[in-house]
Amino acid sequence: MAWDFSTDPDFAAHLEWMRRFVDEEIEPLSLFYDDMSDDAWKQATEPLKQQVRDRGLWACHLDPELGGQGYGQVKLALMHEILGRCAQAPAVFGNQAPDSGNSELIAIGGTEEQKRQWLEPLLRGEITSCFSMTEPHFSGSDPTMIATRAERDGDEYVINGHKWFASNASKADFILMMVVTNPENPPHKAASFVIIPKGTPGLDIARDVYNMQHPYPGHFRSGGHAEIFLRDCRVPVANRVGDEGGGFVLAQQRLNGGRIHHAMRWVGQCGAAFDMMCERAVSRSTKGELLIEKQMIQEMIAESSADIRALRLMALHSAWVWETLGASKARVEIAELKFWGARVLHDVIDRAIQVHGALGWSADLPLADMYVRARQMRIADGADEVHKSFVATKQAKAYKPVEGWPSAHVPTRKAELRERFAAFLDHEAANL
Repeated sequence: MAWDFSTDPDFAAHLEWMRRFVDEEIEPLSLFYDDMSDDAWKQATEPLKQQVRDRGLWACHLDPELGGQGYGQVKLALMHEILGRCAQAPAVFGNQAPDSGNSELIAIGGTEEQKRQWLEPLLRGEITSCFSMTEPHFSGSDPTMIATRAERDGDEYVINGHKWFASNASKADFILMMVVTNPENPPHKAASFVIIPKGTPGLDIARDVYNMQHPYPGHFRSGGHAEIFLRDCRVPVANRVGDEGGGFVLAQQRLNGGRIHHAMRWVGQCGAAFDMMCERAVSRSTKGELLIEKQMIQEMIAESSADIRALRLMALHSAWVWETLGASKARVEIAELKFWGARVLHDVIDRAIQVHGALGWSADLPLADMYVRARQMRIADGADEVHKSFVATKQAKAYKPVEGWPSAHVPTRKAELRERFAAFLDHEAANL
């Protein structure tokens, strides 16, 4: 019977090194992230990235021939649990969003020339990318409603449309965009992905959209989420990734693995919030008692501990199903993980804020920023409601409707089973 929660000793050593590296090198530097220019940050982090490369932990989500380590989903999940404790850590390990997902998509569907021109420098950290699917006037949870069109004109596509919440677009060297290339096809076979280089005529990156994390005009240090207009934007057909009309298949291959990575990073974030909450509970007093002696605080800590453990097991199990049975067999597990994980992330951080009071709400602790990011996760990569609907529909298919009483109706079942157990029932009656 194979039921093992242990980690391979050699890989466990890598994980222990990662924990120390994130806690002692990346996290202290991250405190000055907003105080540095892009060039200064690059200069500060390049030696750290080299240490990661020397350790053989760079871009582990890709196969060795593509510059990665070829780690499976379970090992990647354990790594992302550690990286999730610091928002800047994934970039130091070469697997930050959206670059990691975009590199997987190009690795799966790209031509050799696309890999040479875009994937290889992306993996080396020489360029950055953007993922653009969402549009402002159509439901982002229903990609079949995408309206941005790419019409074929000889060896080029002429693209017209309107995108927004395009992650990292304002800083990216290229945009990986989903556009409609085959409107005559069924909805799930109508769209394709194309690579649009920065500076392409007709590509107008209008603004970074102000949001809960960046509510006011100012510097979007991380690249933001941009609004884009495309007006007769010409892109070579050679820039299409994958088959024409194959965008939906590629999108799911990109997003589902990323959802496992997201969830394990959430476990790491929850762990950081939990540490802050517990430290506060054993340090702060009110009305003659430490907070940890208050039953309401004890409940917050206990609920958070159980939530984090459950989320971690759900994520690792989803990774195991993907790795063992294949990605298509893990769709329900990943959908459950997405909405459940986002809820746990929000709730644990919210409790940590509550335990800290006004300090938790202030920018003097990282909790307020973590809370805003957590709220986004109930929308990003598919709204909670979409995943819940998918899970419920898939699970219900295993059941058949019944007429009359439900199958668990006790009087009906006893009547059907009475003859089977008659000897015992008669014996029982005789002794009354």
